[in-house]
Amino acid sequence: MSNVGLIIEERAANIGNFMVGRILPFREKRMVGPFIFIDHMGPVSYSRNDILDIGPHPHIGLSTLTYLFEGTVLHKDSIGSNVEISPGAVNWMTGGKGVVHSERTPERMKDSGGNLHGLQIWVALPKEEEDCEPNFTHVEANQLPSWEENKVQFKLLAGELHGKKSPVPVYSPLYLLEIKNTEATKIDFDNQLYGECGLYILDGGVKIDGEVFGPKQLLVAKDAKLCSFEVLENTSLYLFGGEPFEEERFIHWNFVSSSRDKITKAIEDWKSLSFPKIKGEEDQFIPIPDFPFK
Repeated sequence: MSNVGLIIEERAANIGNFMVGRILPFREKRMVGPFIFIDHMGPVSYSRNDILDIGPHPHIGLSTLTYLFEGTVLHKDSIGSNVEISPGAVNWMTGGKGVVHSERTPERMKDSGGNLHGLQIWVALPKEEEDCEPNFTHVEANQLPSWEENKVQFKLLAGELHGKKSPVPVYSPLYLLEIKNTEATKIDFDNQLYGECGLYILDGGVKIDGEVFGPKQLLVAKDAKLCSFEVLENTSLYLFGGEPFEEERFIHWNFVSSSRDKITKAIEDWKSLSFPKIKGEEDQFIPIPDFPFK
């Protein structure tokens, strides 16, 4: 019997002037462990007319993780961060009680154009950390635990797994692992994983109990402890998950919380411009979409 409990197909979504592939949330599976939102950005080639230009917008109750395969994004936030994200590095911003950030193509690249490809991930915070002070960490590619086994390359982007620990400062037990190979082989994580587990296939494919799954599919395991699969040649995939929370999480626009009242307050605070500002972008903001919080 297959350990695949659910197959989620990547769906197109518009985030302003940029199209993405939405992976989570899904109507039948809102979260996998503490992971509540995953977008696949690109791959896309941009010119001066279609650059990435996501202005100041707020977050509460979550940490954002940006991971690029290709391209460069300029991150600015109300904490004071001003950092260019390059391929292989991890940008980790914790919103806590409230943060504002923008994501744009760097000024020096606007006229020359380029390519952009990566993942945008949100990780919900434990209830006791939802009102923490906002903070930001940038981890370069060479600071992340990387290793090779049976000609398969592994990189631990966040959390703890396989006796390794990422320097990204997470708030609950979780793991996010990049797996790449050139030759077909079997990978066995039996009894190493915990909580809930998802497997996102970026390129190539995997075979589980004789069934082949391909790119842009998220496979959710019935039992994380029974996670083993065959990877086809030239495959890139992302194994992620962790311990789920006891409380339900609500999500509305860019806000995540275990409390509906906190989201309602965040909506009103953003409308009244009460959130902290980004230096140099004080007069800019993205209006909250006109759809009700249910």
